[in-house]
Amino acid sequence: MPGGDQDPGSYYVGVDVGTGSVRAALVDQRGILLAFADQPISQWEPQFNHHEQSSEDIWAACCVVTKKVVQGIDVNRIRGLGFDATCSLVVLDQQFCPLPVNHEGESHRNIIMWLDHRAVSQVHRINETKHGVLQCVGGVMSVEMQAPKLLWLKENLRETCWDKAGHFFDLPDFLSWKATGVTARSLCSLVCKWTYSAEKGWDDSFWKMIGLEDLVADNYSKIGNQVLPPGASLGNGLTPEAAKDLGLPVGIAVAASLIDAHAGGLGVIGADVRGHGLACEGQPVTSRLAVICGTSSCHMGISKDPIFVPGVWGPYFSAMVPGFWLNEGGQSVTGKLIDHMVRGHAAFPELQAKATARCQSVYAYLNSHLDLIKKARPVGFLTVDLHVWPDFHGNRSPLADLTLKGMVTGLKLSQDLDDLAILYLATVQAIAFGTRLIIEALEAAGHSISTLFLCGGLSKNPLFVQMHADITGMPVVLSQEVESVLVGAAILGACASGDFASVQEAMARMSKVGKVVFPRLEDKRYYDKKYQVFLKLVEHQKEYAAIMKGD
Repeated sequence: MPGGDQDPGSYYVGVDVGTGSVRAALVDQRGILLAFADQPISQWEPQFNHHEQSSEDIWAACCVVTKKVVQGIDVNRIRGLGFDATCSLVVLDQQFCPLPVNHEGESHRNIIMWLDHRAVSQVHRINETKHGVLQCVGGVMSVEMQAPKLLWLKENLRETCWDKAGHFFDLPDFLSWKATGVTARSLCSLVCKWTYSAEKGWDDSFWKMIGLEDLVADNYSKIGNQVLPPGASLGNGLTPEAAKDLGLPVGIAVAASLIDAHAGGLGVIGADVRGHGLACEGQPVTSRLAVICGTSSCHMGISKDPIFVPGVWGPYFSAMVPGFWLNEGGQSVTGKLIDHMVRGHAAFPELQAKATARCQSVYAYLNSHLDLIKKARPVGFLTVDLHVWPDFHGNRSPLADLTLKGMVTGLKLSQDLDDLAILYLATVQAIAFGTRLIIEALEAAGHSISTLFLCGGLSKNPLFVQMHADITGMPVVLSQEVESVLVGAAILGACASGDFASVQEAMARMSKVGKVVFPRLEDKRYYDKKYQVFLKLVEHQKEYAAIMKGD
């Protein structure tokens, strides 16, 4: 029943495969989560910068969580299923069996994860070609995209993997294939990570130029030759085998998938903001920037016309919201960096013990500890002489330089809980300054942004949210449902079911504003000064590198 007049008892299932876990939710047509479950998934790091997972392990986890969220409900009310996942590379043979992406020959480890940086040499050579497709990735391809990883497999695992491969899937597309038996790919995955063009399709000359001409054979059958927009219904819906695995009815609609960050964007960016005193209320949706922040962060800006932003991925047509061009900025490690800084500190065992005694997370404890030690001044002022440059895993946007390293200046000999709390604060601020740098790049190229819409795990941390508001000078909108990525996945299922006339209608109906956090404008001068220091840090790092390379 297009037009949104569907039975109020209709449900949709969203499945989100993140870096460390699979999560599922049962969502109603108003976008409210009725049930939630999560399940950890395995990761392997056989050597530095090599990160691997198992597609069989991930599918098994999908089955566990999906069965949990539909327990005790009438499954005949479930109308659609949507998947999102990290943009990791899944490798299968011609019979759809896993192939090893490692020198050990462990075939169950058949996924090169999104954060894997093994293909540094390959991406350098790809960027040296200056091929035209690079214009749509900010001029420089990231080592986290799929072309360099494919080239690495061809050059390093020719016999055990490359020559036997029948199918290379982005993880979101693997999941929709597993559910339906349909090998069609989502426009989102192929456009954002594989150099596919929504207007022109694949570019033969690119694959031939980088030495992967074998992928052009059979009309690109190994990497996808049927491409559908996110939310489109796949095949005949859920297969009997997948239905049994997932505990869902045979034949329910299954949607073409999204990358996890894009699902988060879909889940937040269309919310009705009336009555909250926001500038974006009277502005087009293009004035909103969705920031999806978890292990890494992604910054999703949309526009009616294509905007080319140096160092920022895109413009990608219809890759997130149909009919709009997407630019995607990002920070390769955010949540992972905060964990790294906190857990690596000498005072972490003390922090852990005190947080456990108070039945709090370590971050809730740190936030309350900062409030305790700030005295009369705003909490952000505690870092007046401690500054962090956050690129411990290189810079994705807008500098697009994977050789950059992390920096900390202002350390002392003391290593107590106060020091840990202030280092944590400085790291959170550095991530927010990185967001400010991305926003400035987007606006310099032609975007006009007035409001941030945050979702993902880090958006549950009030300090992280307030620092983003204060440092960017923009209000931050948080969703009524904190699990916006899962709402985005469920929106896909709702679209595939035919219950909504369009993705935009489903977005407007199923995403709602929960809380608005405004910037403390009285602190602007302080953060402007810290931002000047932030920019000096990277300038100095480049100077140091030049000195060390000199004669």
